[in-house]
Amino acid sequence: MRQLIFAFCIGVLPFAANAVEPDEMLTDPVLEQRAREISKDLRCVVCQNQDIDSSNAGVARDLRLLVRERLVTGDSDAEVIAYIRARYGDYVLLKPPLEPATYALWFAPIAFVLIGVFVGGGVLMSRRKQEAFEDLGAEDENTVSEILRQNEAGDAS
Repeated sequence: MRQLIFAFCIGVLPFAANAVEPDEMLTDPVLEQRAREISKDLRCVVCQNQDIDSSNAGVARDLRLLVRERLVTGDSDAEVIAYIRARYGDYVLLKPPLEPATYALWFAPIAFVLIGVFVGGGVLMSRRKQEAFEDLGAEDENTVSEILRQNEAGDAS
């Protein structure tokens, strides 16, 4: 039982850990909570689809500090996000807005999957057609003829 609990803890703890260092945290708990919420909506620009709140990258730390700095100066959540979006572009948002400038972010993955399905389907279909139209060898034709004769003889009796 202890091994099961240990394995569960080892599997779950990395997901519960945040990369926010104690020296980054704000003394005001309300501002810190706002900073955490904003950080969960911002993508680390060097990580693979990871928010800045859970990334250990140096750029993510810089972004977390920038978010906190803007909050301390009195910016609203929307103003902080707009400021970071203006500096880093829509890619920094984990949920970018659906507008012409971000169509590639939204539709490129779907397009790549569809292209893969069509290419893969085309390859599989061409292989099937090649196998279906192969001629029978002389031995195979004799075997088929014999089976047909046996079936005709069985039907006549």
